[in-house]
Amino acid sequence: MTSQGPDHTTPASTPRRPSWSDLGPRVGSAAVLITITVVAMVLGSYAFGALVGAAFGGAYREWETMVLRRSLAWDSYVLVGLVALTALAFPFAGYLGSMLVTAVAAVFVLAVCRQERWWRLAGVVFFSLVVIAAMAIRGSDTGGVQLAVFVATVIWSTDTAAFFTGRQVGGEKLAPQISPSKTWSGALGGLALGVVGGTIVWSFISAEPWWWGALLSLLLSVLGQLGDLTESAIKRNFRIKDSGDIIPGHGGLMDRLDSLTLGVLFVCAVGLLHGGHGDVAAGFLNW
Repeated sequence: MTSQGPDHTTPASTPRRPSWSDLGPRVGSAAVLITITVVAMVLGSYAFGALVGAAFGGAYREWETMVLRRSLAWDSYVLVGLVALTALAFPFAGYLGSMLVTAVAAVFVLAVCRQERWWRLAGVVFFSLVVIAAMAIRGSDTGGVQLAVFVATVIWSTDTAAFFTGRQVGGEKLAPQISPSKTWSGALGGLALGVVGGTIVWSFISAEPWWWGALLSLLLSVLGQLGDLTESAIKRNFRIKDSGDIIPGHGGLMDRLDSLTLGVLFVCAVGLLHGGHGDVAAGFLNW
């Protein structure tokens, strides 16, 4: 009697199924965050400034923890407060007020901070510019709400589709040396849904052709994924996996806001160049 051959159904040869154990916390957290964001976005002014300031002030706190790799001291909390104040200064004094707060924060870093001074300066300036861009996009009229909805739809659709497609389909890694979990399937899935979602919203908020909205959605989706990869590269440089754990199922604030940063700067820059500082939303939506 011949011996039985090897069992080819061993766990080693069984395809690994994706784990969805974190789906509940992710969905619950996302629902709460979206609700808060929509309410603040509609209210605008100081309500939106408070949300943006809290979000990016918290993100900068995670940046300080990451680059310093120690418990934060008083100087770190001064910088966190100044980043948050950048948002609240915008409804009160516009670009000038926010830029003044940013300048104070930059001078404080150069005058007081010694450890990792340049990383901290880069973080203060970058987060503050993103805050100013977000406040300028919202502005003070309904056009700002519409543009904010467009940006949020593209970025969140991209993030959501990339997460589900990448986890379910898998395949070739997108940038294994930077972020081992990201795949080409996830990137393409995110790009597809980001463009579709953005184009649909664009058709309701702008009189410009749908294909123009599709092009802008594509650029935003790509910038969102580049922002995500950039943060992953910085975290890898400092040898950390997540920037924090404040959001159940999602990680830290930096982990949730990274995909917004470059897109928000792009939208604000285009709106400023085309429409002037008085109406960024009109400058972006009307050509």
